[in-house]
Formats: sequence, structure tokens, C-alpha cells
Amino acid sequence: MVLQPKKSKFRKAQRGSMKGHETRGTTVTFGEYGLQSLESAWVTTTQIEAARVAITRHMKRRGKVWIRIFPDKPVTKKPAETRMGKGKGPPETWVAVVKRGRIIFEIDGIPEGMAQETMSRAAAKLGIKTRFVSRGKIS
Repeated sequence: MVLQPKKSKFRKAQRGSMKGHETRGTTVTFGEYGLQSLESAWVTTTQIEAARVAITRHMKRRGKVWIRIFPDKPVTKKPAETRMGKGKGPPETWVAVVKRGRIIFEIDGIPEGMAQETMSRAAAKLGIKTRFVSRGKIS
């Protein structure tokens, strides 16, 4: 299951900026525990899917998982050994722009120790610095 929008307004997007920190989506809202980003990065569809699989496998179908980010930005790439110029390459993959402070995943229905281990497995798949947070308090 590759996450990507069903439809987008434009086929290609500009790279944009990842300055600053997130202002929305910074608190654990749906579940009891969350995984919070400590740096800004592009998180690809394959990274999100790998983390989701790691979470669901470790939870053994107990509890519930929320994915709080969605890859809605197309990333283009030109073929290898292509000369400069001749326009922008075709869309290659989709990414979610994750800024510092954003909650990426949330889980509920499992004990805290197991939740910490689950989130650390998911964090290993993402390639960005993250921390484990729980509803109401930051650890």
C-alpha cells in the first residue's frame, strides 16, 4: 500500500522550505502515546509504510494506530547520466514535509513499556530524530 494523493492540483511541486517548527499537530490527540519529530525532514511513502508495518507487527493486532502525516508533495528526479537543462524530471515519489515538533504516529490500547518499544522500532525506519511522548506530558 503506497500512500499518495488520489488527485493533485499540480503534477510537479517546488522544493519549498523546512524552516522553523510545527505549530499544528504537536500534541497527542487521538491515542495515548505518540512519536514526535525533533527535526525537519521529508519523510517518504516507503518510510511511512515501513514504520506502520513495524508498529502493527510489534503490537500484534492489539490497540489502534493513527498516522498523523500524509505524503502529498511530489518529488521529481532526472534520470542518471542526463545532461543539465531540458526541463524538470518526472515525478518519482511522494513525501510528507515533517517539521520539528510534529506528531507522526499515535497508538493506544497497549501498556506504556510496549508502546515505547513499538515507537522505537518505528523511529528506526524513519531516519529522523524523534522522541516518545504520551498524552498530557512529554518524556
